[in-house]
Amino acid sequence: MFGRRKKQTEAPYVRGGKIPVIRSSICTGEQVAGFKDPVTGKFEELMLLRGDRDFQEFLRRYQVEESEIKKEW
Repeated sequence: MFGRRKKQTEAPYVRGGKIPVIRSSICTGEQVAGFKDPVTGKFEELMLLRGDRDFQEFLRRYQVEESEIKKEW
């Protein structure tokens, strides 16, 4: 009951033909990074970007080049 919480392990993400996208809110400026399926248009959120450090972590974690990323509003 009062034991320690188990660490949640992060499952590796398989891109499989998906496009890396950063979605930005026009009102609040909040940014979310993820991958979008070009066929269905479905966006899968992976990380909340609070700053440049989070952006660099997204690039490193998912082996994405900065030139590949598209921005959406």
